[in-house]
Amino acid sequence: MRIASVVGTRPQLIKAAALQPELRARHHEIFVDTGQHWDDALAGSFFRELGLARPDHSLDVGGGSHAEQTATMLTRLEPILLAERPDAVLVYGDTNSTLAGALTAAKLGIPVAHVEAGLRSFDRRMPEELNRVVADHLATWAFAPTPTAVANLRAEGISRGVTLVGDLMQDLAARIGVEVRDPAVLAEVEAGLAAGGVRVGIRPGAYLFATIHRAENRSPAAVVAWVAMLDLVATADRPVILALHPGTAVALSAAGLQPGPNVVIVGPRSYRASLALQMHAAAVITDSGGIQREAAWLGVPCLILRSSTEWPEMLAAPGGGSAGGGSVLVGLDRDRAAVELERLAPSASAPAAARRRAAAFALAPAGAGEAIASALAASTAEPGSAP
Repeated sequence: MRIASVVGTRPQLIKAAALQPELRARHHEIFVDTGQHWDDALAGSFFRELGLARPDHSLDVGGGSHAEQTATMLTRLEPILLAERPDAVLVYGDTNSTLAGALTAAKLGIPVAHVEAGLRSFDRRMPEELNRVVADHLATWAFAPTPTAVANLRAEGISRGVTLVGDLMQDLAARIGVEVRDPAVLAEVEAGLAAGGVRVGIRPGAYLFATIHRAENRSPAAVVAWVAMLDLVATADRPVILALHPGTAVALSAAGLQPGPNVVIVGPRSYRASLALQMHAAAVITDSGGIQREAAWLGVPCLILRSSTEWPEMLAAPGGGSAGGGSVLVGLDRDRAAVELERLAPSASAPAAARRRAAAFALAPAGAGEAIASALAASTAEPGSAP
């Protein structure tokens, strides 16, 4: 089967790294990078680090508004698909690259395979929610990561072509997590930061790791709120290491704000460094769907800077239990964040807890890559070649 895979962002490269070996073992892949995350810090280094194949086509879209990005992708992707004549177009997740890939393929009559189908935050204000809903309703193959995602699709009348495959990101986290569970890896991370001019001591359980990138957290009011939150929870003995997305850095500058001295701002980290910083942190603070899952798999407490999530399985259950390390939605409420942080990761016990977690780390791969490649292969043996 000739499959055109469309990627464009860091999370999509992580998923592609988990799927690509299985996909190429059974199919002919045409690898297309839209360039939605266009600089080396955001995405370029991921190709090298994760061993991804060189893209067959690079759209070099770069930045812009949602409309500008998506329109450019549509016009640049269409002639590629017409020339390559794939049997299917595979898209990942919920980005503008996902939307453009699914729309272009559907308009050309090419079947769409959607990885991470069925996720819902039920918040239509989020551009990601709109992208994933449209992709699901255009998809011939809906590859769902969780039973909840399958139920969401069924509730919208989508049952044909739905397959529960597990989470691709879990496959990669299981493999790389073993490599970074030794606290000695933090010396490597420190050295990498020092090479970039950032000097900070990193010890297990003695820091917080944060990422902020979503559009709703880039408004002036949101920036004021999360800066105040980070300043409240950061201390000299337990600093916040904030891996700042370039778009969020622009919003921070536009707001004329700068976090206090206990918030250490660094650029986007490599996948390995990011996973290491999560594993050995006292807790994680994020609005990322990918990082909230990784934190849960690693068993690390996580404060989610959102009012809803498409990954409800990762949230703490009533009574304090959770599917992972204890993840809670705190929005931008700084007082609640401080209370939850003290509950989930008390300063006095967090270092010992971090060392125990890392030493006990054992995550089984989901097998999602094999399940997706197998489902696509099986469909080619059936009449009509698609479900």
